[in-house]
Amino acid sequence: MKCLVLLCALFALSEGLTRIPLQKGKKTRELLREKGLLEDFLKEHHYDISTKYARSSGSQGVSEPLLNYFDTEYYGTIYIGTPPQEFTVVFDTGSSNLWLPSTNCKSAACQNHRRFDPSKSSTYHGTGTSISIQYGTGSMAGVVGYDTVLVSSFSNTNQQLALSTSEPGPVFFYSKFDGILGMAYPDLAVGGLFPVFDNMMTKNVVQQPLFSVYLSQDQTGSVVILGGIDESYCTGPIHWIPVPYQSYWQISMDSIIVNGKVIACESGCQAIVDTGTSLLAGPAAEVINLQKVIGATPGQHRQYNVNCNDIPSMPDVIFVIHGIQFPLPPSAYTEQFGQGDCTSSFQAVDTNLWILGDAFMREYYVIFDRENNRVGLAKSV
Repeated sequence: MKCLVLLCALFALSEGLTRIPLQKGKKTRELLREKGLLEDFLKEHHYDISTKYARSSGSQGVSEPLLNYFDTEYYGTIYIGTPPQEFTVVFDTGSSNLWLPSTNCKSAACQNHRRFDPSKSSTYHGTGTSISIQYGTGSMAGVVGYDTVLVSSFSNTNQQLALSTSEPGPVFFYSKFDGILGMAYPDLAVGGLFPVFDNMMTKNVVQQPLFSVYLSQDQTGSVVILGGIDESYCTGPIHWIPVPYQSYWQISMDSIIVNGKVIACESGCQAIVDTGTSLLAGPAAEVINLQKVIGATPGQHRQYNVNCNDIPSMPDVIFVIHGIQFPLPPSAYTEQFGQGDCTSSFQAVDTNLWILGDAFMREYYVIFDRENNRVGLAKSV
């Protein structure tokens, strides 16, 4: 059950369609609607899969800048091989594998992105081992290899990675990123591949065995900080929450409160903090009840609509985690697409877990502490 990284562009109705140019400043659903593709997209994909160019370093760790594409995906740049080949990836805390398209992939999604050429890297070593990864929506199949991976100023030699030879369907076709760099625990890695950040920790190249994420609402300014915490990105105290199961970055929630009443997670529940999911997801019955309480009404294909004029007066949704209240204002859990077209960012999924995606993380600076198996949350600036 992985809620993949978010689609960042238009859905094509079949493989092999030509690229539809994006219009700057418009969000995905608005573009889909204008092209007459929204209804077909939502029928096939019930969930959105959601994904500063100067790097900095210092006592706070090493920062890798991320670009924000219409609040749907956040991605940064890495380099693979010798000489290095450049790629963009989502730093995904909901998965653990690093994979990229390869020149051996003929799928439309691969053809639409930069592809790694193993023959042009003197440090690449193939294994002959096959691998396939299935996400909530979308999948890849390919082969396992080893090569040098450069992330910011950190060089990982002999890093295991997967190179796709097939990316079926339209899911990855329009994504702005080329591949995915998983940042969850090794237990979640398909094929038992050693995750990139674990390699960094093993080689003692990071100052501390943790990383942190700040997500901005602006196109630039977002960052993943490897090996450190930069408190200039947050206000107030950092609240630490244990990670009882080291697979996903999974934490225990006490309840979800609206208008002083518990309306979901009444007896406690589990939640995943996931940079690879753009919205907020949870068990269907509880999310439907939550939509009703905040005033959202059913739309097409599991979307819920809200009156744009009502947003300022809508209630906060408060996530109570480890005894601490983390409120989300209505501006954080709603999306607006053009004039008078607003939707709720809550989505129902077939799971008992809640997924705190980018909509939550834009409000809270998040620290992922591997040494102490805990997540830190502090109000973002």
